[in-house]
Amino acid sequence: MKIGGSPPGNSLTRLLTLIGTLFCAIVVSLSAGAADEPSNLILLTLDTVRADHLGCYGFRQIQTPNLDGLAAEGVRFGNAYTPVPITLPAHSVMLTGSYPMRTGMHDFSGNRLNPAQPTLATVLRDRGYATGAVMGSAVLDSRFGLNRGFDFYYDHFDFSRLDERNLDAMKRRGDEVVDKALVWLERNRRKPFFLWVHLYDAHYPYSPPPPFLQRYRSRPYDGEIAFVDAQIGRLITYLKSKGLVDRTLIVVAGDHGEGLGEHGEKSHGFFIYDSTVHVPLIFKLPAGVARHRPVVEEPVSLVDLLPTILEILGAAIPKEVQGQSFVALLRGQTQVTPQDIYAETYLPRIHFNWSELRGIRFRQYHFIDAPQPELYDLSADQQELRNLYTQRRAVANELRKRLSQLIAKYTLASGEKTAEKAGLDPVLMERLKSLGYVAIGGSDDQILTDGNLPDPKDRIQIYELVSDALAYSQRGRYAESIAKLTLAEQTEKDSVPIHYLLALNHYRQKDYPAAIEEFQAVLHMSPNYSLAVYYQGLAYAQLGDWNHAIASLRRAFELDPTNFSAAFNLGAAYVKKGQLEEGRTAFQHSVEINPNYAPGYGALGEVLLYQGELDGAISALRAALKLEPGDAKVRRSLIKALQAKGLNREAQEELKKAGGDGPPQ
Repeated sequence: MKIGGSPPGNSLTRLLTLIGTLFCAIVVSLSAGAADEPSNLILLTLDTVRADHLGCYGFRQIQTPNLDGLAAEGVRFGNAYTPVPITLPAHSVMLTGSYPMRTGMHDFSGNRLNPAQPTLATVLRDRGYATGAVMGSAVLDSRFGLNRGFDFYYDHFDFSRLDERNLDAMKRRGDEVVDKALVWLERNRRKPFFLWVHLYDAHYPYSPPPPFLQRYRSRPYDGEIAFVDAQIGRLITYLKSKGLVDRTLIVVAGDHGEGLGEHGEKSHGFFIYDSTVHVPLIFKLPAGVARHRPVVEEPVSLVDLLPTILEILGAAIPKEVQGQSFVALLRGQTQVTPQDIYAETYLPRIHFNWSELRGIRFRQYHFIDAPQPELYDLSADQQELRNLYTQRRAVANELRKRLSQLIAKYTLASGEKTAEKAGLDPVLMERLKSLGYVAIGGSDDQILTDGNLPDPKDRIQIYELVSDALAYSQRGRYAESIAKLTLAEQTEKDSVPIHYLLALNHYRQKDYPAAIEEFQAVLHMSPNYSLAVYYQGLAYAQLGDWNHAIASLRRAFELDPTNFSAAFNLGAAYVKKGQLEEGRTAFQHSVEINPNYAPGYGALGEVLLYQGELDGAISALRAALKLEPGDAKVRRSLIKALQAKGLNREAQEELKKAGGDGPPQ
């Protein structure tokens, strides 16, 4: 008989308990070990995809098996919203976890993300992740600052091609995007990675490739979405083949929807109704993450994406982040207090001087602050067709108050730095227009509300006329574009964008006097509109009026010192006037601003060669040929410079490259 201790039965119980505890500890330890190994992250952003056009959201007229599969395995958010229905600011929200009031990224009108702003990529790169991104559109070009934190950022769009009808130069098909993404994945899959893939195909104009064109002939928008789904399937197949799926967090997020004619809006960016702000959002969680529910119906915002991802990955959330993690919703908890969901569009204000729109969702209501305010009860009116503002004024006033508080809370204090001015050079502006973006704002994009401005609801038809005119212009149908703009001008006689587009059409038709007249009308209304000054200078140059050309181009460069095209053309005008030293200085400015600008190096080399500065000429001409090896004129100039320098062997080598055996003419 034992003295002291527990009875035999109790000892057995304690032993079994101990074994169970040890077993649990082993399981927990294994789970913790898996969690300690960083999970990979793939962020798939679907441009212009409406949630209600995906199979997993109940749409039966489309086949999206890969997105449906991710939703079935993970978590689908039934009520996710973008704060901005425009590509660049929406992605800025996702990658910073902050509202446009903080980042200053309200539109695509020339702002660049503040370098001090933390991003998803900067946080994860600091944690040892390989970071890569592949863009489907020049709207997310690196000059806007979203490349910060990425070791590899594949934009690579050719801004030097000014043929307006060359629309494909500014967007990349989804299969090409995924091709680049898979190459990067293969090189980086053996370490923790963050890959962002941007798929732009569903953006207008809709032109899905075969066989989706045939399957969705009457619904090309859906055909583009089905094509996007197929490309996502390629990524998933690769992850499965390499055993990466279980340790990868896959997040699928739409940046905004598409109007498709609802509320009179064909595309997006002009209004903030559900058609353009309700977005798909799907999380496929890595193995070992706590249990989750398959569908979250509580409203969430894309501003909450970054903090949620970082919490899942076990990373600290930067103090600058304004969004809130919704991991608790993933785990099955419910919101005690419904979240305020904010949305805005400044496109009408920045580009047309019509009122901006800002709105808030709370409980079943959606309030839109506008010169003619709007209130919708979404529980009874999902299409937002019955404005209840006059009937439920008390509700509207309460929501206006909540909206004001939210804006005040998330707006930086006066003097704090938000976005930087990026300076949209004319080439990029042409490319943005080729994608259907009006992108023709004046010099000032202040965001102060002015209740006396026209309500966008009263200007949607004018906006669509301008959009149609833009489409005609980009396809070389200038007369039809002018007809649309002339019709719009009957209502908007003092519209900067209408007169600006009219001027550009006349310029493209080589009717330079008419172009100058319209540019002068623009500058009468907006004296510091740098692009109007720039194109006016080009029009004067085409007429051989070098004095006015120089004055305009010099003014354009003063207004926007990042405009390397203005510097280059100013140099060319000076040379035409025989002012070589001034021309040389201007050409030098063009390559200082854009070190990859081949025409600037070529022109600089020509001037230096003429002035007898052979070393500088050879250096500049070689730089031009490195960027544009096929430029025969520059190569002939280089041969002349080498011969003049006595470098005959090198001149012969260049002559062979030119495919000739005689002296340059």
